[in-house]
Amino acid sequence: MSCSQHTPSNGFPTEAGTSLTTVSATDPSVTAALLESILNRDGAVIVKSLVSLEVCKQIKADLKPQFDTDRTDAAGFFPATTKRATGILAHSDACAELVVNPLFQSVASRMLDSKYTYWEGQKQLSVVGKPQIASIVGFRVEPGGTQQALHRDDADYHTRNCDMPVMLGCVTENGATVVIPKSHLWGPNRCPLDHEAIPGELEVGDSLIFLGNVYHAGGSNTTKDEARETIGVFLCKGTLRQEENQYLELPPDIAKARSFSPQLLRLLGYGICPPALGLYKYKDPMEEIFGVVDEETVRR
Repeated sequence: MSCSQHTPSNGFPTEAGTSLTTVSATDPSVTAALLESILNRDGAVIVKSLVSLEVCKQIKADLKPQFDTDRTDAAGFFPATTKRATGILAHSDACAELVVNPLFQSVASRMLDSKYTYWEGQKQLSVVGKPQIASIVGFRVEPGGTQQALHRDDADYHTRNCDMPVMLGCVTENGATVVIPKSHLWGPNRCPLDHEAIPGELEVGDSLIFLGNVYHAGGSNTTKDEARETIGVFLCKGTLRQEENQYLELPPDIAKARSFSPQLLRLLGYGICPPALGLYKYKDPMEEIFGVVDEETVRR
C-alpha cells in the first residue's frame, strides 16, 4: 500500500541545505511558532541560551558517575569513545528541568500533538494526544572520538514520509551534533553523505532542536583533552510506543520517590493518550498509581 505523499509523482526533494539557523531563547520574538516554521523548512534549528548555565553545571555533576562507569556499546552503533548515561531522571532533578523547558515543550506540542475526531455511538468526540518521552540519554564524546553514522531517529517507527514528523529531539550543553539541513524532506531512497553534514556547534546552555526524520549524528571530537558532553531529550507522538522503555528505566516506585510532577509523569508515558491508550485496570495510571486527578485525568 502506498500514498501520494509516500511516493509522489514528481519525486522527493534531494537538496541538502548548507546552513543552520541560529536564534536566541532570550529574544522575545523567538516563539514556538517561529521555531516550527524553521523546523518545517530546515529540519533543525540552534537555540542559544535555552538552558541556564546553573542547570547545565548541575547536570554535568549529576551524570559524571554514570559516564565514568559506562561500558562500550557492543552493537557498535555508538563509537567506543562515546560514553552514555541512561535513566538520568532518576539521578538528576536538573535534567527534569531541562525536559519540561517551556519553549521546547511548546514547539513539541505544535509539531507532535495528535488530534483525532471519532464517533462513540451517536456522539462525535475530538481528542488530543500530547507528546511523550521516547528517550533521554546523556552522551560524553571523549577526545579523539569519531563521528557516529548519519541516521534518522524515527527509523525505529518504520516511518513513511506521509507519517512524518513523529519525533522531535533536543540536544543540549557543550557538544557538536552534525546535521544535514533539509534532509527531513528526502524520500527513503536518498542516501545521506558525510560531506553534506554540517556541525551544530553548541556552547554550554545552547540547544539543537531537530525533527526525528532529519539526518544527523554525534560529531567527532578532535580535541586532545576536552570531552564533549550533551543531553539528548527525544519526544515522540503520544500514540506511539516509546523507544526507551520508561517503565523499566523509571518504574512507579522510583517515580514516586523522586516526586515527579504530573507533567513529567505524563511525559514519561504514565498518563492516558485519549481516548484510552495506556489504561491500567481500566483506569488512568495517573489516578490509580499516583493519585493525581486533574483536568487531564481520563475517566472511562
